[in-house]
Amino acid sequence: MNFQNIIKIISGILGVLGAIFLLRIMSTGDDQIKMDASLGDFSIVTPLIMLAIFILSIAVLVTIIFSLRSLAANKNKLKKSLLMLGIFIFVIAISYGISDGVETPLKDGEILSANGSRWVGTGIRVFYILTVVAFVSMIFSSVKKLISR
Repeated sequence: MNFQNIIKIISGILGVLGAIFLLRIMSTGDDQIKMDASLGDFSIVTPLIMLAIFILSIAVLVTIIFSLRSLAANKNKLKKSLLMLGIFIFVIAISYGISDGVETPLKDGEILSANGSRWVGTGIRVFYILTVVAFVSMIFSSVKKLISR
């Protein structure tokens, strides 16, 4: 039995489990699930959620493993990836440097610390910088295509 057959069998088992859990939820009905949830009983929905988390974890793990294998096999890809990682860390450092933190009261009565506020500002600035970089690179690529025709 080869690796692909094992993957197909496991996928089939997970698919059947998902279908069983879904049918169980559908047969219970929305009203009963809401009533049980208001009492703190999530036993009808929990198996499907746990299955989804399990499948997502497997997908992420397999993706990371194959990505790292691919990077290890090709030195140029590894160098380029490390360069891009360095640039990303540099963008985060710049964003953190220009962000300021202020203690902020939240809606639930808690207080967001100055450091937490600074990290929120950092995330927003990183998003803006990466958005601008993506936009400029798309424009540059389009103009380059037009010129090369």
